[in-house]
Amino acid sequence: MSIHLIERKSRVSELLFEINAVHCNLDEPFIFTSGWASPVYVDCRKILSMPRQRREIIQIAAAEIDTTIGRESFDVAAGGETAGIPFAAWLSDYYYKPMVYVRKKKKDFGRKSQIEGELKDGKKVLLVEDLATDGMSKVNFCNAIRDAGAEVDHTIVIFFYGVYPNAEKIISGAGITLHALSDWRTNLEVGREKGYFDAKQSKEIESFLDDPETWSKTHGGA
Repeated sequence: MSIHLIERKSRVSELLFEINAVHCNLDEPFIFTSGWASPVYVDCRKILSMPRQRREIIQIAAAEIDTTIGRESFDVAAGGETAGIPFAAWLSDYYYKPMVYVRKKKKDFGRKSQIEGELKDGKKVLLVEDLATDGMSKVNFCNAIRDAGAEVDHTIVIFFYGVYPNAEKIISGAGITLHALSDWRTNLEVGREKGYFDAKQSKEIESFLDDPETWSKTHGGA
């Protein structure tokens, strides 16, 4: 991993702590839609209301795209319903490129579309999301984009939990390269260094990261 990438990840984590988007609750674990229990939670939606931090995060995302994907490698930015939509909008504006958004499933009325906006056959799409946990939603969005006749090889997220079994395998198995601006290992390191986590929290978070499946099952999750 390059020094610049490590620096970018650490800076994004700092910004997430700065806007109180990082939460730790050892008494009442967070339960995700997948059923997993976790002592920690990241609320990327807080970024919407914080213009200074939001601007810097989008600049970091653009640096990641330029470095690892290439701005010439995509024609359209696509936001996943719903949290990915504003981030895709900001990036499409940054690059002055078209944007669409992808629904979780097709509408059952009107045109019964799953993709809103104009997406022409053969266009190269960058999927933009706020975060990734088990990776399944990213695969579903990319399948919808491909079904519409476009191409998608990359997805960028603000935050990747980076601990759930098979998540990276699920994403890469679908022919998608995941680019994450930060992850929980980085959050733990920054949280310790900056004093956001005390010793008890740090120890429990590390236990979760080392074996999330066991931690979840022993704390009421799947």
